[in-house]
Amino acid sequence: MGPSGSSRCGARPGSRPRPAVAAWRAPAIFACLLAFGCSRTPPPSGDRPAARPAVTNGAGAAAPSDTPASASALPPGAASCTAAGGPTCYRFATAEDAFRWVLAKDPLVLAVGEAHAQRGTEHIASSTKRFTDAFLPLLAPRATDVVVELWAPDPKCMKEVKAVASAQKPVTDVQAETNQNEYVTLGTKAKAAGMTPWLLRPTCDDFAMLSDAGADAVGAMLGLVKRLTQAKVAALHAKNKADGGAAPKAVIAYGGALHNDLSPPEATREYSFGPELDQLTGGRYVELDLIVPEFVKKTPVWEKLPWYASFEAEQASGQPRDKATLYVVGERSFVLVFASSSPAAPPPK
Repeated sequence: MGPSGSSRCGARPGSRPRPAVAAWRAPAIFACLLAFGCSRTPPPSGDRPAARPAVTNGAGAAAPSDTPASASALPPGAASCTAAGGPTCYRFATAEDAFRWVLAKDPLVLAVGEAHAQRGTEHIASSTKRFTDAFLPLLAPRATDVVVELWAPDPKCMKEVKAVASAQKPVTDVQAETNQNEYVTLGTKAKAAGMTPWLLRPTCDDFAMLSDAGADAVGAMLGLVKRLTQAKVAALHAKNKADGGAAPKAVIAYGGALHNDLSPPEATREYSFGPELDQLTGGRYVELDLIVPEFVKKTPVWEKLPWYASFEAEQASGQPRDKATLYVVGERSFVLVFASSSPAAPPPK
């Protein structure tokens, strides 16, 4: 989830009414930015599953079981960085080059996930800022809508909204103070680029459900994000198909990196809209996670990701991370690790 705003604006000619995001201002801001971004945070049971099924080679390095053999074809201008036992890895001169290669998969739904910036990292450009500045201009010609994890509460149920926001404070208090404004900026710049940003609009009943969830509130929030995002993206995709005929444009979803999983493990299956939207688009769904290397830590949540062992080995080598790294962890599942903000990032701690 993310900060919220609510208002309405005019529609593009001949289309359905669109929500206004001229300034993305609202009477209240509501956030759900969990440690790995309403993303790969452990589910309520306390399990810490891998993002995707993985196998292990003799050296103990994680290797994704679903990495396609066809991924070995080297993209133009890229260098191979695949480590023994690790996922297919490409090194691009710029993050934009890596993103263009992903876009060449021609998705009808591009689901972008991030790990939200944590407090104390405000001096490092976040995934949200990098996506907004570098990638939105590349998406503008081919995408109509951006669904962002911004909650727009109904003003009629602000009592329940406040109760839910209060319950979130232990996790949201550790988030970077810039997160909310950067989500707002993403929506504003998407609109300026010709795309329509959309908010998630929980009902009063949704908030009542969350306030009654007690210890299960985090899981309930994750499930609600999945339901609302999936419904909105599905509706926009259907409209694009009707408008575009044989060549419909894409819908973009931007939020935490749990919800966009194309092949989620059973423990987090109920929080991901990837499988349903993949089926809806006839296999034209692409999952892309954006990672700022300085945000990666040596914790169980990160260590179980299928690309972490390769990332850690490279960090430990002391080589400059001055280029963008793209891990291919599935046929249409990618992890883009940005270049470091400094010549050489320290090993994860």
